[in-house]
Amino acid sequence: MHNFGKGRPKIAIIDPNTLSALGLKQILQNVVPIMTVDTYGSFLELSANKPEEYFHYFTAMNIVLENKAFFQKRRQKTIVLTLSRDTMSQLSDFNCLCINVTEEELIRSILMLQQHAHGHGEHMPPMPNILKNKILSDREIEVMSLIVQGYINKEIADKLNIGLATVITHRKNIMDKLGMKSVSALTIYAVMHGYVDINKI
Repeated sequence: MHNFGKGRPKIAIIDPNTLSALGLKQILQNVVPIMTVDTYGSFLELSANKPEEYFHYFTAMNIVLENKAFFQKRRQKTIVLTLSRDTMSQLSDFNCLCINVTEEELIRSILMLQQHAHGHGEHMPPMPNILKNKILSDREIEVMSLIVQGYINKEIADKLNIGLATVITHRKNIMDKLGMKSVSALTIYAVMHGYVDINKI
């Protein structure tokens, strides 16, 4: 059992590319809303901020290579950010995440990592109660599941034997109830709550 002390468990992003770090932070906060995400531009900055308190390190390749001893000891907690999908150019001892892809692909990779590393979430810290509550009706859950699997409104209407206008209404209600603006955010919610299998996305 991990003891996270008080407050939320924390993730560190160590990447000298500020834009990349901030973009990843935004996505991680959507994927794992129970985590606090801190960003550091260098290993030195991380070292000055209680590095042992972090649950995971999302780290640029060059920073891992320059500080191999530190990350090697913590390789279960380290995810190396790479720009290439080519497995030959990735570090074999570490989990790697290619960040040079579309938002959808990146989210899917993070969700795959999260499910793989945390045994379908069972090693994850518990979700806050507000996120555990069932917010959507059964019909809305069905519609959401089809949306995140890439079906268009007309196909959803045909599959569920409901009118197109009804699908559009459900879609709007789902987004409003969950406070989400994009299908990417909806995908994260659906996978994290077990409404849809990551392999169907």
